[in-house]
Amino acid sequence: MNAFLLAALIAVESGGNPFAVGDGGQAVGCLQIHPSVVADVNRIAGPKTAKYTLSDRLEVEKSKQMCVIYLAYYATEKRIGRPVTDEDRARIWNGGPNGWRKPATEVYWVKVKRALEAQRQVRPRIYVR
Repeated sequence: MNAFLLAALIAVESGGNPFAVGDGGQAVGCLQIHPSVVADVNRIAGPKTAKYTLSDRLEVEKSKQMCVIYLAYYATEKRIGRPVTDEDRARIWNGGPNGWRKPATEVYWVKVKRALEAQRQVRPRIYVR
């Protein structure tokens, strides 16, 4: 997963607010993570890995880690039947494991695509003395 997509997801989900709360209090943090995603990530990571907690959703780095784990598991060529795209990843993040197929996630992808294009426009500034 590339950093541009992760930044675009954060921009769409919360505008970058690590304390954002949505969906009736269920979705929390910069990536608006639901409790079911935390449980799923812990299942995916396995018993030998330190468990993520609901409060970890308020920590940007831990939220990013959970997103990466979730998408690495569900957004695979084997599951989708073709090479995975950023659109697939975004739609899975929005609509769950089969979100890439759901028509309801198409609007979300348009928002993420716009944010992704904006992220890619940002160029590092090089200062010369």
